[in-house]
Amino acid sequence: MDFDLSAYLLARKQWVDEALAAFFTPPSPPEKLFEAMIYSLTAGGKRIRPILMMAAYEIFGKNGRDILPFACAMEMVHTYSLIHDDLPAMDDDDLRRGKPTCHKVFGDAMAILAGDGLLTEAFALLTRDGTTPEWPAETRLRVVRELAQAAGAGGMVGGQAMDILSEHQPVDLETVRFIHTHKTGAMIRAAVRIGAILGNADTDSLDALTRYGEKIGMAFQIVDDILDVEGDTAVLGKAAGADDKLEKATYPHVAGMEAAKKEARQLIAAAHQSLEGFGEKAAPLNAIADLILERNA
Repeated sequence: MDFDLSAYLLARKQWVDEALAAFFTPPSPPEKLFEAMIYSLTAGGKRIRPILMMAAYEIFGKNGRDILPFACAMEMVHTYSLIHDDLPAMDDDDLRRGKPTCHKVFGDAMAILAGDGLLTEAFALLTRDGTTPEWPAETRLRVVRELAQAAGAGGMVGGQAMDILSEHQPVDLETVRFIHTHKTGAMIRAAVRIGAILGNADTDSLDALTRYGEKIGMAFQIVDDILDVEGDTAVLGKAAGADDKLEKATYPHVAGMEAAKKEARQLIAAAHQSLEGFGEKAAPLNAIADLILERNA
């Protein structure tokens, strides 16, 4: 039987959306800060990172609902990064997921604080005894470390810094790969690894899933680069052509469009190869890899 990816994604997205709403009900003072945080968390989005975490966890015979607090923490960190990425001092975007960006609605200062709030609340959620009591402290500590390393200066933040430093500058493919593996790839890799860690994966399984996460993380950003050139603003939910305007270090800009598309295909093929040992249990992860390559938004 063919795997129904649409139904799978819809069900898990609903789980994540409901759990996120529950964590912030009712909003605490100052209400405007929480309003800005909730606005960005509920502005749409496919929830790919938390779903990847659940899909990796489910390989080990588990129920993805079990790790919703961890999945939601991942989405909080991701949303914080989008809020800050959209700021005038960064990419200066007016639209995100088809809606006005957080700073356009609440102002720059409140948007910065909303991002800060989501980042720190994510780690509070991971370490709250009443939220994740099923896992021993050493496992939660390992997850905290994975997420912090992926989000910090050695991961997403470092990639974002290199991205900014490379604007309007001549760059080589090595620099582009650094930006992509850190700015985007690190969090995707961490999502898959955290799911495996929570599923008590053995070393070989964790290594295989890590390779999968690395490949799809790089492919995700290359496809993003391609869509910025060939995509439609109405479909993307953000302004197309923004990378070109800022002369960003993108794969099509440095290697050419055909080379970018070829690289994305090869990365997805390698991701599939990494999952061969899991058989049908990896159907969701295999289907998500194909979706990353074929997406138009």
